[in-house]
Amino acid sequence: MKKPATPPLILWAISDGRAGIEAQAIGLAEAVAREARAQGQEVRIEIKRVGWTGRVGRLPWWLNWLPRRWLTPESDINAPWPDLWIAAGRATLPLSIRAKRWSGGKTFVVQIQDPRVPPHMFDLVIPPKHDRLSGDNILSITGSPHRVTSPRLVSEYEKFKDQLDDLPRPRVAVLLGGKSKAFDLPVERAAQMAHQIQIPLEQDGGSLLMTFSRRTPEPARALLTARLRHLPGLIWDGEGPNPYFAFLAAADYILVTEDSTNMATEAASTGKPVFILKMDGSSLKFRLFHEELERQGAARPYGGAFHGWSYEPVDETGRAAREVLARMRGETVAVEEAVVQAEIAIEPIVEATPEPLTEIAPEPQAAPKPVSKPRAKAAAPAAARTSAKPKATTKAAAKARAKPQAKPKTQ
Repeated sequence: MKKPATPPLILWAISDGRAGIEAQAIGLAEAVAREARAQGQEVRIEIKRVGWTGRVGRLPWWLNWLPRRWLTPESDINAPWPDLWIAAGRATLPLSIRAKRWSGGKTFVVQIQDPRVPPHMFDLVIPPKHDRLSGDNILSITGSPHRVTSPRLVSEYEKFKDQLDDLPRPRVAVLLGGKSKAFDLPVERAAQMAHQIQIPLEQDGGSLLMTFSRRTPEPARALLTARLRHLPGLIWDGEGPNPYFAFLAAADYILVTEDSTNMATEAASTGKPVFILKMDGSSLKFRLFHEELERQGAARPYGGAFHGWSYEPVDETGRAAREVLARMRGETVAVEEAVVQAEIAIEPIVEATPEPLTEIAPEPQAAPKPVSKPRAKAAAPAAARTSAKPKATTKAAAKARAKPQAKPKTQ
């Protein structure tokens, strides 16, 4: 008798449709699908882009009481509910915290990034390590989930093979972000970047593979293009097919601006040397993230020269996917670090050794005048009750005795 077919595992990848956010949800969903198929399970992925009517999307999650009422028709958040709900971004929170109830407990809910709501509202939260979250249903990873895999890099390279094959080595991919809450890329900084990239490329006889993001300010984009267009290579201006993954595949070295977690994580998944480009601004979270990449051997600050090294490609998306499937079965495969602070390399405080006291010369102090001490005035009445005053032996004492002190007022 033939065994009945096992129904496919239904996955929803939910976001607001912004490229960087959507890539995280789809990247994790694809990784889960690869792991499940390797175990003999059929999988179907559905991509959902959430949209809100009016200004409802700007409300805090706790004020959006009836979220499905305010969704745009294109959002398509309706039954039948999936087996696995993978969401990313603030816009999905009012939906994610209710998905379990809507499905009658069927759906396993995963929220990517720090949701900034109580984690128990989800089955699993997957934030970056530099957010420093911990808990039983929290799986912290280096960076963010993404869609980079070896087969995909090979496939994307083939699409641009004719433009890339003959480029001289070393091939240097430059992935540029732009303005954010913590960072900026003004013209002055862009000029410094252009100089730091141009000189070693000309000296080494290499080629440039440069791409901008939507956040790259137009003046910085124009300056970098003007300064570097004479070099062999490709500069993608946003027109035509996007060669981003082909650049990752073709590059010998990868330079990434420090404002992007996604691009740095994707670059580190290739196993190629990753250099971090300095921008204007600073952020503790990004500093911790870059230090984590440095500890794993993937990235180093860019100092104006290219040099190679090797490391194990960073595959946190695969690790997260295995954990999701294990937890859906009621298991766990992740071994979380006992001390989160140590994992993100918060440096211990080292106390300085005190210098010997003999090295510090004490300042000379003037001898106190007996009659000006407040303690002498306060103690005088008590001393008079317990013992007789000694006779004066000096002229100063006689003079002091001749001038009687005022009696303290009674309270």
